[in-house]
Amino acid sequence: MNVDSEISHAVQDYAKAIYSLSRRGEEAVTTSALAERLRVSPASASAMGKRLADLGLVSHEPYRGVRLTESGEKLALEVIRHHRLIELYLAEALGMPWDRVHDEAEVLEHAISDELSELIAAKLGDPTHDPHGDPIPTRDGRIEETATRSLAEGVPGELVVLTRVSDSDPEMLRYLGDRGIEPGTPLEVVGREPFGGPINVRVGKRELPLGIGLARAMRVR
Repeated sequence: MNVDSEISHAVQDYAKAIYSLSRRGEEAVTTSALAERLRVSPASASAMGKRLADLGLVSHEPYRGVRLTESGEKLALEVIRHHRLIELYLAEALGMPWDRVHDEAEVLEHAISDELSELIAAKLGDPTHDPHGDPIPTRDGRIEETATRSLAEGVPGELVVLTRVSDSDPEMLRYLGDRGIEPGTPLEVVGREPFGGPINVRVGKRELPLGIGLARAMRVR
């Protein structure tokens, strides 16, 4: 199934959200989780779940939630591929800061054709990751999700490398970017304060405190 005018933007957004939420575990994605993710009412999420089921994009498990079908996952990965290629193009070719590319890509991912998406990929040398370290699905619908863990799980004395960071909060990305922290940056966990306090890390010769919320959004290996 290609991303085209026959599939509404809302359907694409829901398929993408279900895919992202399903990566967190093996359970079906609940209506409440979907509503929270997309900032809509549970009733709206439930109605769209039925719409996706009618389109053959999800299967519904009573009292549990929805799962993407093979067609639904293919659609989600097409949209994600468009989104992450656009982010990278905006960052690398146009020099847009990494804290701004997500919102732009949210709009443009619905507008570009598969042909334009592949032209962008070729221009960028068939990249594998976006500016935030997230893997870009291949043109044939595969995605390589490497094992990572949250920086919040780090222990003092541990050396890690930042592999990806959530792009949901532009201020958080600006904070990290201003301090030279991006995917590929080595970090040393120096210490952590108790009772949910910050985690102290060393970046080069500098020591920085990172709030627990920020540390949870940073994935390392």
